[in-house]
Amino acid sequence: MAGRTVRNRRIPSRTVCAAAVAACATLALAACGSTKDDVASGGGKGDGGGKVGVILPLLTSPFWQSYNDYVPKMATSQGVDALKTVNSNSDPSQQITDINNQLNQGVKGLVVAPLDSAAIAAGLDQAERKGVPVVAVDVAPEKGKVAMVVRADNVAYGEKACQYLGKQIGSGKVVQIMGDLASVNGRDRSEAFRACVRKNFPKLKVLEIPAKWESDTAASKLDTLLNANPDIKGIYMQAGGVYLAPTLQTLKSKGMLKKAGAAGHIAIVSNDGIPQEFDAIRKGEIDATVSQPADAYAKYGMYYIKAAMQGKTFKPGPTDHDSEIVKLPGGILEDQLPAPLVTKENVDDPGLWGNTVK
Repeated sequence: MAGRTVRNRRIPSRTVCAAAVAACATLALAACGSTKDDVASGGGKGDGGGKVGVILPLLTSPFWQSYNDYVPKMATSQGVDALKTVNSNSDPSQQITDINNQLNQGVKGLVVAPLDSAAIAAGLDQAERKGVPVVAVDVAPEKGKVAMVVRADNVAYGEKACQYLGKQIGSGKVVQIMGDLASVNGRDRSEAFRACVRKNFPKLKVLEIPAKWESDTAASKLDTLLNANPDIKGIYMQAGGVYLAPTLQTLKSKGMLKKAGAAGHIAIVSNDGIPQEFDAIRKGEIDATVSQPADAYAKYGMYYIKAAMQGKTFKPGPTDHDSEIVKLPGGILEDQLPAPLVTKENVDDPGLWGNTVK
């Protein structure tokens, strides 16, 4: 994920039976029938009307800036009356305060991108006491009640980065610039990358930088690591919105930023799918990124909060939008949205959200 000015955290059964078809018609996007299994009624709480609060983790990352821009558009498309977004500015305590403030304003639903998987439980408990459903975006909570988590498969992020670097490099040292291991996103990506390397590319040696979604931390620790290991062959950045600029600047300052295909090029794979990463791929500065769907996060965040406000529930299984709803520990449901690998071969694909941002 991509803060405070220094702390960048991003802190990544078949739907719709006949009884639900009519209700789906009230949803403005074709995502009605979001799973391929039946949508069960959760008690008919209402028609999905009422104000919805949308709480962002931060706005210092291009990824979250894009998500913020998509929110009002997708809310309008879905017929959701969303309030102006609130920025928690990378502060988990502030995020709990923001949730409480929104509840005090009488919102009927909340869409929250948690900064901290554990700390968010306090805010979720407040919402549950007031009978207000919550949809979590990007980060799954460790505790607390949510109607749905809208998130890409972060394990797949680490695996895709591993597979790409392993096939490009084969052997040698690779650096993993990690996110905050207190967040499920950081843990999933880190553990998946390590496990994939151990299993498939034993000739790779993984060096790790715990950077906590902080750009300054990433830059200083990468500088130190490169001084001791000038023979690095690959880098996996877990958040391009945070780590792209400092990584490229650090490599450039050491004369180590070589274009793809040139002798001495360090293969780099990122996560996010922001326009800056696409430009870096075109220039040959990095090789690939996993496109985290900022547009779909906003779209399905709004879809699921409206459904929750109508009292609908969902079941695990494939969806009609190329994703899978899975049950997490504790019984929480997560819609794992697709996140494609982007390389020079498909970087100009107009279907990628990073190519639609002005």
